[in-house]
Amino acid sequence: MAARTAAAAGRSSCRSFCPSSLRLSAAVGSSRLCTQVAQKDKLVKRSAYRPEPSSTHDWVGPPNPLSNLRPIVYHIPENETELEKRLRNLRQETEDWNHNFWAKQNITFSKEKEAFIISQLKAKGLTLRDEDGRRRSLSSEEMAVFYKSFLDKNRLRHANYNKEWYRRNFTITLLMARVTLNSVWRTVSERDSSKKNGTPTS
Repeated sequence: MAARTAAAAGRSSCRSFCPSSLRLSAAVGSSRLCTQVAQKDKLVKRSAYRPEPSSTHDWVGPPNPLSNLRPIVYHIPENETELEKRLRNLRQETEDWNHNFWAKQNITFSKEKEAFIISQLKAKGLTLRDEDGRRRSLSSEEMAVFYKSFLDKNRLRHANYNKEWYRRNFTITLLMARVTLNSVWRTVSERDSSKKNGTPTS
């Protein structure tokens, strides 16, 4: 029963990113990611594409192959206030921080998983591929040992990540509230000013 539970935890770690859990975000079940990691140790940089300056909306790009997170470029409005700029910069910085964490974590996961599979096959006197060139795999019970070990070893790192994630989102939420209140106050003030000056408002 314990092996099945750990195996299920391992499978769930391959799903898409969820900040409120300890799940990993890479589709680590595929050998494609392992090939990418083997070809280059450096993190895959985000797309160099950026929206046109005249864009009026945030830009969301395709998922990064390592972090599995979609990059976001936030729109810079005209007459942006200092508070709005502070909010935008924090949101952008948080996007980059998030990407870097999961890219590094998924690379580590893939490398350690690959090393574990190779070591287990070697202990059985087997090569990574069979006589027909097909890649060998381990049973879910055998992989459960690795999944549990990886989660246990990275428990503190994930806990610290979650704390920082919630801290950042709390700050962002407060800034968004302040920006909204300032915007409402500015609108009301301009309306009152227009009434006093006898200027019709729209």
